[in-house]
Amino acid sequence: MGQKVHPIGFRVGVFIDAQSKWYAPPRGCAEAIYEDWRIRDYVKKHLPNAAISRVTLEKASNRITVTLHSAKAGMIIGRGGKGIDELKAALDKLTGKQVYVRVSEIKFPDIDAQLVAESVAQQIEKRIAYKRAMRQAIMRAMKLGVKGIRIMCAGRLAGAEMARREQDRQGRIPLHTMRADIDYGFTEAATTYGNIGIKVWIYKRDLLPGQPRESDADLARSARPEGRADRSSERSDRGRRGTRGGRPRPAMTPRPSASAETPAPEAQAPAPAAESAAPEAPAAG
Repeated sequence: MGQKVHPIGFRVGVFIDAQSKWYAPPRGCAEAIYEDWRIRDYVKKHLPNAAISRVTLEKASNRITVTLHSAKAGMIIGRGGKGIDELKAALDKLTGKQVYVRVSEIKFPDIDAQLVAESVAQQIEKRIAYKRAMRQAIMRAMKLGVKGIRIMCAGRLAGAEMARREQDRQGRIPLHTMRADIDYGFTEAATTYGNIGIKVWIYKRDLLPGQPRESDADLARSARPEGRADRSSERSDRGRRGTRGGRPRPAMTPRPSASAETPAPEAQAPAPAAESAAPEAPAAG
């Protein structure tokens, strides 16, 4: 059996912070963990279309701060903040504690592993070909400057009788390198012929312990706007008229034009008449 390590849990404490920050005595740990699970489960079920990547929690005595990292912050906030007020009241009732809700916007959802996985799952549920969904997600992520991305789908793909596993990747995914900032996401697509699991790994950058973790906006800003490699030097050596595949066309002898032809006899200058007009010598006699 394969013994896999969660890419995010493997790096917690190195340069990734824990998603739950609180302290509890040994006897209260189980109850606190169950409370975290209930909060996250409630948020995911009641805001399924809000593109929520992760939920971070901070607890202090009888107060809980819930931060929602979402690509659709407006859907959570609602008109005039009505959505947040309703969510806060529901979480207060669920936990019996004072809950504060914050929303953090994700500006580049195409390089967030969890959101990429959910996007592929939604396309598969709409009967879009899984290969096309994976390829488009990879192309969008690579345009934003990531160093590598890998997507894996497993289940009854395309309604096949036998379940199988398919994956697509581009770039590098160094899972065993501690300094590699690798984001990981997992979700399931509920189809009529069973659930299909989707896993996404995104390798963004290299970091060292103690080095500040730059945001996704900085990563996308460092990439070229059009998302293509700089190939101007290659285009300058090929594709021009007069060349074939980068090889110069052999030189051709220019065809003489009409103006360069030999002039007509009447246009020629008359020959000097000195020789023809000379008198003949008398014959000796």
